[in-house]
Amino acid sequence: MTGLPTTVPEWVHLVEVGPRDGLQNERVRVATATKVHFVEALVAAGLRRIEVSSFVHPRAVPQLADAEAVFAALRPADGVRFSALVPNQRGLERALAAGVRDIAVFTAASDTFVQHNIRMTLAESLRHFAPVVQRALDAGLAVRGYVSAVFGCPYEGSVSPEQGIVVARSLLDMGCGEISIGDTIGVATPGDVARWLGAAHAAGLPFDRLALHFHDTRGTALANVMAGLQHGIRTFDASAGGLGGCPFAPGASGNLATEDLVYALHGLGFATGVDLAGLVAASGVLAGELDHLLPGRYFQAARVQGCLPANGPPSTG
Repeated sequence: MTGLPTTVPEWVHLVEVGPRDGLQNERVRVATATKVHFVEALVAAGLRRIEVSSFVHPRAVPQLADAEAVFAALRPADGVRFSALVPNQRGLERALAAGVRDIAVFTAASDTFVQHNIRMTLAESLRHFAPVVQRALDAGLAVRGYVSAVFGCPYEGSVSPEQGIVVARSLLDMGCGEISIGDTIGVATPGDVARWLGAAHAAGLPFDRLALHFHDTRGTALANVMAGLQHGIRTFDASAGGLGGCPFAPGASGNLATEDLVYALHGLGFATGVDLAGLVAASGVLAGELDHLLPGRYFQAARVQGCLPANGPPSTG
């Protein structure tokens, strides 16, 4: 199967993780007002699912210590879902008090990675998050589950497809409405993605409830998206400007840049609802605040060379 559109533009859904996953590893502290401006610019560009922050302990991720303040300052927007990562019951209660209606919980396909991340074994993490998910569902929240290090672990090396599939199934059975499958250290190739999705299909995982989350450490993130598209995946995570990196995964570089993904998807004939010029403007909100250039290739071309070609279908499909 090709999984690519023919005449009528088919929608691909994007989950913008820049405000949380993109900023969590940055050394320069970004002001709350700048974060709010960034999120609102992403909304103006057409993003409809945005992961805004995390309710982890402030000492764990100091960059996101202002989660309550960011959510308090955001203006509601029709059709836009603002989400937050929560690590435990305390984090969930903070999210509820802040009016958050979409949350995400997180574990990994590698036992060692989970231990470095949240100081639990993989099995313990699943038991830990079960009551968190149930409490969120009882409160009417939408819940997403992250599975990190699915294609490789910085501590254990290779990870079998079966390991990630078992964890994804456990999170689905727990009540998570969507599972994000993460290549946290950016080791996956298109062949790895095809093999994983083939095994997931054989295991009966519902592809309409899966998202793919690629880091571009080795330059294969876009190619991996193409493999996902060919196998029927229609939801992908990305980070404006290519920001990102995991503080618990040595060597992990930025996420797939949202601009690069949108440019490629529009060129293939997919609809995303995202305006590229507006997206570049949103990334520009942060460009002058950090101590390095944003790595996204489209962003660099658009900002330096004024390169904004109008290829592909209308952004609204």
